[in-house]
Amino acid sequence: MDVRADVCTGVQEGQYVRFYSASTPHPGSASNSGSARRPGRTLKLGAVLFGVGGPGQHTTWLDPDIPTNASVDVRWYIARAQQAEAAKFDHVFIVDSQFITPDSPHHYLSRLEPLTLLSAIAVHTHHIGLVGTITTSYNEPFNVARRLASLDHISGGRAGWNVVTSGDAGTAGNYGRDEHYDYATRYGRALEHVRVVQGLWDSYESDAFPRDRARGEFFDRTRQHTLDHRGEYFGVVGPLNLERTPQGQPVIFQAGDSEEGRDLGASIAEAIFTHAPSLAQAQEFRREMRARAAAKGRDPEHVLIVPGISPVIADTDAEARAKDDAARGGRSFERALANSAVRSAGTTSPATTWTPPSRTWATPARAASAPTPSRSRRWPASATSPCAKSSSTSWTPSARRSSVPR
Repeated sequence: MDVRADVCTGVQEGQYVRFYSASTPHPGSASNSGSARRPGRTLKLGAVLFGVGGPGQHTTWLDPDIPTNASVDVRWYIARAQQAEAAKFDHVFIVDSQFITPDSPHHYLSRLEPLTLLSAIAVHTHHIGLVGTITTSYNEPFNVARRLASLDHISGGRAGWNVVTSGDAGTAGNYGRDEHYDYATRYGRALEHVRVVQGLWDSYESDAFPRDRARGEFFDRTRQHTLDHRGEYFGVVGPLNLERTPQGQPVIFQAGDSEEGRDLGASIAEAIFTHAPSLAQAQEFRREMRARAAAKGRDPEHVLIVPGISPVIADTDAEARAKDDAARGGRSFERALANSAVRSAGTTSPATTWTPPSRTWATPARAASAPTPSRSRRWPASATSPCAKSSSTSWTPSARRSSVPR
């Protein structure tokens, strides 16, 4: 069966991507066996599932082994995730963006929302990490914190967040903005966004819910903490309305090759994606990112570099090369150029205009009486302050696991 997924790989000595909690290992996981960490170098693999074809894969959907609706077929994703899990992959990864044109890759034109999809995959898998892409430019921290914490609970401690700032300038038009955020704003907002989300994940201590029927104690209010954050971009009171997750905090992934992107990755990421054209360049990128992380007071050994590859699989080298040549032959330079121009300019490409059919409620009476929803928003005043816990109760969150043997 043809899987058709790009692969993320990472090699690092004695370091494991964390997807399970020390206190509550997932049933059946390697972390339940009590075995010590495996010594030496380990290879970590992640599968990026592109359905009917991502960037440059314009003919993928023609392959008879791939359903023509793979990008919206949850059963296809579940089967691929189960294959990856059986092959001992560390995670599956779901890409996402908020803006498309007729020139977008086929997979981008119609695909499922990442965390909704990963929640479905979670109940059909047991060990594999589940990484979803969420932009900090067009989401609020409280909502992101709750969605990812929910996925971590549903999966038994396997959630990961790929932090992006949205490179498509046209995304602004889908969120009521005339212009996309500039680089400085995007990345300043991203750093604060992630810190706020992490602060919200610490709203509860791990023992906040004793649920002791004999003593009649469901909740220990001293173990709940507000955030009371007011910063340059966000104002969030907290606490999060969801108890501490199996991992404590989901794993943070990030990809960005600009100066701002690299600085953000060095600040927040536990795993950093990269696409280096050579081994030497990948090694240089790793050295740079570890140095940046160390300069920010982080342990550079806890930053995993994950380069992407696109394997072509066949019975022989000749067949694989022929398969690759056929795929490359289906790539359209004109289409790629058009999509790149649209991404940069944030405008839509020419398309046929049409008028959608009128919509009616199933119950006519409801259509007549349906109220118009209010969409007013209240923005916090601009200020500068770090994420701070409420002064009423101080505590130090438990140390996060940087690695779990699998």
